[in-house]
Amino acid sequence: MSSNISPVIVIFGAGPGLGASVARRFGREGFRVALVGRRQEPLLEFAELLKADGIEAVPFTADLSNPARVPALIAGIRERFGRIDVIEYGPASAADQGFVPAAQLDVVALEKYVRLFLLTPVEIVRQVLPELIERGNGAILVTHGSSSATGIPFLSGVGPAMAAMRNYLYSLNGELEGTGVYAGTLTIGALITSGDSLADQGFPGDAEAATTFPTVHPDTLAGLYWDMYVQRRAVEQAYPELVVAV
Repeated sequence: MSSNISPVIVIFGAGPGLGASVARRFGREGFRVALVGRRQEPLLEFAELLKADGIEAVPFTADLSNPARVPALIAGIRERFGRIDVIEYGPASAADQGFVPAAQLDVVALEKYVRLFLLTPVEIVRQVLPELIERGNGAILVTHGSSSATGIPFLSGVGPAMAAMRNYLYSLNGELEGTGVYAGTLTIGALITSGDSLADQGFPGDAEAATTFPTVHPDTLAGLYWDMYVQRRAVEQAYPELVVAV
């Protein structure tokens, strides 16, 4: 593989918020983009918008709650692009998946969260990591909500599953030292905004609480991801910074 071939970032859970901003941020730096999501039509529209900006983008439809389908998905992306250099995994905000009180969490719900937020991203890492290590470069970036770092009463469910993945990334980051490959997580304790309105992510509890919760534009978070990819310092970046001790 020629070293002058443009690198590829795979956006798992590509949507109009953070996924779109990450795609554009990396695309501006010369990355080609693979867009992975559940519904084909929005992905096709998103890919066309990126192409209008001069960014090569290809949609891939997949159910990320099924880790058994990951090998075929990765093979299809690699067949189309010839390589994978960076993955960004953030299939949905925690609120999209539904917070539940810890006292009401059951095995059925937890299994769903574990598949989407732990088993599938671990399998993705298994599929792409050998290529990255062989090349001596690349990055694994995973988006988490603040409940992955701090247990919050009545806001459980996704948190335990994300916490397990966060723990895994800390271990992986240390094991990859000296390989040229970076693994890190962006932990978000804010509602992601789109322009002047909140992105479609919902908010647990009453609507008034949403007005006092921190907000952040997805372009800001995409900039943090680019900095993490380039600087490769700490395993975790948090927004706001006080959400977790990093």
